[in-house]
Amino acid sequence: MLSPTEPAPARKSTPHVDFELDDLDSDEERYLDFYRKVAVREDMLVPLAQHHDGPHSYYVLFDRTATWGHPGTPQLLAVHLQRDYEQQTFSFEHAPLPLPAMAQSWLIHRGCPHDAIGLDPELGPPPADEATRALERRLTEDGDHYAMGYSYTSDDPDDMVIVVVLRARDEQAPSPFRVLVEEVDTERWTHTLREGAFDTAGEALQWCDDRLTGEASPLPPARPAATASRPAGVAKRS
Repeated sequence: MLSPTEPAPARKSTPHVDFELDDLDSDEERYLDFYRKVAVREDMLVPLAQHHDGPHSYYVLFDRTATWGHPGTPQLLAVHLQRDYEQQTFSFEHAPLPLPAMAQSWLIHRGCPHDAIGLDPELGPPPADEATRALERRLTEDGDHYAMGYSYTSDDPDDMVIVVVLRARDEQAPSPFRVLVEEVDTERWTHTLREGAFDTAGEALQWCDDRLTGEASPLPPARPAATASRPAGVAKRS
């Protein structure tokens, strides 16, 4: 079974992540915390993107164990490591997120250069069209105007879809609730990403429920005035 970001067959061998924490375990409590939250499944984490800058490392990881967990759980993990070689320890932040662009945005807002965290094109279905590429750029470049309220990841090979509900941080924003929908075409091995705008959380959540059961109406278009300078994205979760 493939998920939206699971490497396609017959492309290349699946890479493995290396957190490069050898000899940085002087703070045993922190080391164990990182192990419980991240490294316990290290051999099942696929690095879709990574960047290393001195003591800092940034990762967009696909968690292959998520498909066996609670239904709908995000299958991506963003991780920021900061090493202290003098003290022989490290600090870390991590966040499970449903879309690669959201993980990239999260890392960029924690100091990762924007042009250094591009996804490996061989480890997931590429964008099917320019609308998808444009929306993913907006998510990546300006990811702190909206907070994530809900997501559901379905890796059913007959309907591979991710739905996300975002809430505007600006209380005066028109249609403050946004829905993002990523769909994978398993035959062409491409994906699309679309956005819709809603006035209430209930309407946005209902649309997501309808989409997951295959009965959704077309997404209401987002208002240009709300998206031109305030692209939808996620850097922090609420």
